[in-house]
Amino acid sequence: MANFTKKAIQASFIKLLNERPLSKITVKDIVADCGINRNTFYYYFEDIPGLVEDIVEEDAEKIIQAYPTAEKLEDCLEAVIDLALSKKKAVLHIYHSSNRDIYERYLWKACDHTVNTYLNTVLSGRKISDGDMEAARKFLSALAFGTVSYWLKTDMQDDIRSTLARLAELKKGMMEEITERSEDE
Repeated sequence: MANFTKKAIQASFIKLLNERPLSKITVKDIVADCGINRNTFYYYFEDIPGLVEDIVEEDAEKIIQAYPTAEKLEDCLEAVIDLALSKKKAVLHIYHSSNRDIYERYLWKACDHTVNTYLNTVLSGRKISDGDMEAARKFLSALAFGTVSYWLKTDMQDDIRSTLARLAELKKGMMEEITERSEDE
């Protein structure tokens, strides 16, 4: 029953977030929509930013669980994009709110996991220094985060799938070159 109530609160919040900006949603609105009392809300969440963080963290964990390995970086990023598009208005309302940092923290977590999974998959068994692996991880994580962040900044109007496809073409051979250069040193 407890998990059901928590999920009901989250669902009501997402419903309201699809209707209006985060700054226009109160705990009173959430509990009225959900059919619970305020004390029940506060049993599960400290406040609305805590609710936002919980939802965003769960979404990031879904992506992490869905991709234990990845041969293509763009496949994992597609999962981030699909999730954002499935909750487009809600995501944009969070992104354009004073709680943007919460969303960006978990977007970074999802991008970082995606890149780590990708690197561990494609570089498995290859000899590459720890420093070079870390440099590649930082570069690709920043690329993934920056690409998705820019897309959010444009209110998801850019054709991000075309951008990802083009980036995939542009980075072809990059991992082989990193491996070769790392082995040469």
